[in-house]
Amino acid sequence: MERRRIFKGRRARPRFGGAALLLSAAIATPVVLGVALPSNLFGSAPSDRSWRAEAQAIRIVDGETIGLGERIVRLDGISAPARGEACRSASGEAFDCGGAAAAALTRLVSGRPVACRIVGQDSFGRGLGQCDAAGADLNRALVGGGFAVATSSALRGQEAMARQTAQGLWANAAGAPPAWRSRN
Repeated sequence: MERRRIFKGRRARPRFGGAALLLSAAIATPVVLGVALPSNLFGSAPSDRSWRAEAQAIRIVDGETIGLGERIVRLDGISAPARGEACRSASGEAFDCGGAAAAALTRLVSGRPVACRIVGQDSFGRGLGQCDAAGADLNRALVGGGFAVATSSALRGQEAMARQTAQGLWANAAGAPPAWRSRN
């Protein structure tokens, strides 16, 4: 036997029609995108920043990383050996080639103020920069001196020249860091 309903409820009508829903979505979308996406997609953020530090506020972290006060900058377009990485001299003696790269960077800075143009960030959140100390381009000087290899095409010529003239860690190519020996 079929049940009969005596009272039928009123069917509820939607309060907002499709047009009102579409209008609210059109207003909400730019607001959500403006908050969720990085501001530089809209052209309002500067494309690069400049950081500087006086000589007393500079510290050398390793052969490719420098501290400018409380900020850390990794030199863009280069790769230096890590501290503790072993290399061999022409006489076969082992030495810390990462320490040698850090010492080369220390000599380049040598009590001068450093200015860096920050062009991005690395995976650790450090600024990637093109730095100079009183007119000396640190990125170019480390690669040209044979204490770092180029990771950007702009510095490949400097690296080739350092290899040909046996500069820095290229002085004994067979004893250079393992990753360097396989480079063309």
